[in-house]
Amino acid sequence: MQQHKPVRFLDRTTPPHIATLILLAGMSAIVMNMFLPSLPKMTAHFDTDYGIMQLSVALYLGVSGVLQVFLGPISDNLGRRPVILWGLGGFLIATLGCILAPTVEIFLVFRMCQALSAVAMVLSRAAVRDMFEQDKAASMIGYVTMGMAIVPMVSPMFGGILDQLFGWKANFWALLVLGALTLWLAWADMGETAVKSGKSLTAQFAEYPELLTSPRFWGYSLAAGFCSGAFFAYLGGGPFVGSVVFGMTPFWVGIYFGAPAVGYFFGNMLTGMLAQRVGINKLVLTGSLINAFGVALSLSILLVGAGSPLSFFGLMTFVGLGNGLVIPNATAGLLSVRPHLAGTASGLGGAIMIGGGAALSALAGASLDETTGALPLLYIMLGTALAAVTSILAVYWRESRIAGQGGI
Repeated sequence: MQQHKPVRFLDRTTPPHIATLILLAGMSAIVMNMFLPSLPKMTAHFDTDYGIMQLSVALYLGVSGVLQVFLGPISDNLGRRPVILWGLGGFLIATLGCILAPTVEIFLVFRMCQALSAVAMVLSRAAVRDMFEQDKAASMIGYVTMGMAIVPMVSPMFGGILDQLFGWKANFWALLVLGALTLWLAWADMGETAVKSGKSLTAQFAEYPELLTSPRFWGYSLAAGFCSGAFFAYLGGGPFVGSVVFGMTPFWVGIYFGAPAVGYFFGNMLTGMLAQRVGINKLVLTGSLINAFGVALSLSILLVGAGSPLSFFGLMTFVGLGNGLVIPNATAGLLSVRPHLAGTASGLGGAIMIGGGAALSALAGASLDETTGALPLLYIMLGTALAAVTSILAVYWRESRIAGQGGI
């Protein structure tokens, strides 16, 4: 672990300030969900089907997942700072393309290009792991993503307000301005944290098997992937449930839609407080069980005919709470399997999580119509939640097998 200079805010010769890492992570979150309350109006604007418009979520997540496979090795090779700056610059161009797109096909192309914002999420986490050991990194990632949780808590609400007042394009103008401010902040404060590997990119990618053959890496990655998969399915199907099943306006969809972020905030706060004392595995298991409980309870209420916007969206708070416990701790775990490959592990782990989320988001959107109600979405969410529990139990099993042997 390298020794870093003391952190000084807005001094790019020192490691980044915690506030910068929080805002970088938050930028990735806001790009993902701010415009979701506008999906019905965007469907009408482009004269297309809701299923086509909903691909703006699934395609974004899919490209983001693919990019993360490459971002880690590239940043291990070139450094975190230049990759973040170039990625955010590309995001600004893509956002302008979304605003000016004349057809839904062109819009979706630029929406996929907006996935360049993934550099902020992936490399803010890798920078934390560069600076701290495993349990301390889990605590710090918890604080970073606790601050990040504020963004998805309020961004759908503001997205709904902007849509109601100025139309759907206002959301993308807001993203353009916020992206420019984030780029400036990264330029001014994001000092380099990685020791450049000096290896070619081919050599960097050749080290993937070192991670892919680690059962613990897979256990942590799948625990994070399946737990967050419940949330990504919610991203794909939640707007439809709110607007079509419950007949809510974009404003109220935006208000209710942020419910998981409330839980996510507190889950990350608990991670920041408890990770060093309790340990990451216990927190991942607890979070996975909470996630499954919230979905199961919402499904049970719906099956007995008592479903409502309050029960459906309100119980998503447990999904957020579970994710807030699982994601930072599982991330710290997968980054610590091979600390010298932290950037690669962050990218590959993120690709597993986001790629799976893209598939689940698309599946959720495709499975819903006026006749099904919210049931298919909740079944998908429950299945992924239970798979997360199984994944972290596999980590416990593996660690019991290698205790005292120094294995991975």
